[in-house]
Amino acid sequence: MKNSRRQFMILSAAGACTLALNGKVQAQAMVAETDPQASALGYKADASKVDKAKYPKYGAGQECDNCALYQGKAGSAAGGCALFAGKQVAAKGWCSAYAKKA
Repeated sequence: MKNSRRQFMILSAAGACTLALNGKVQAQAMVAETDPQASALGYKADASKVDKAKYPKYGAGQECDNCALYQGKAGSAAGGCALFAGKQVAAKGWCSAYAKKA
């Protein structure tokens, strides 16, 4: 009986670690500009390529890394965004939901 209990505990711990790592790996996927939600928000991985005629709200210097919705660390190339759960956006990107960080 002790062996089966021990095996259960080991397998449970291994399973929990696998699930935790799997979630972390999925969170590292980058948002594609062709993603339906990204496209609807006018997301561009490079803010300098934003169509200023189509998005007049865009202003020079507006980038994901200085947006209130950006969840990445300062200086990182990419980070999470509250709008794109489980995916990362480019720090130098932009979308029409941009809100200046306070």
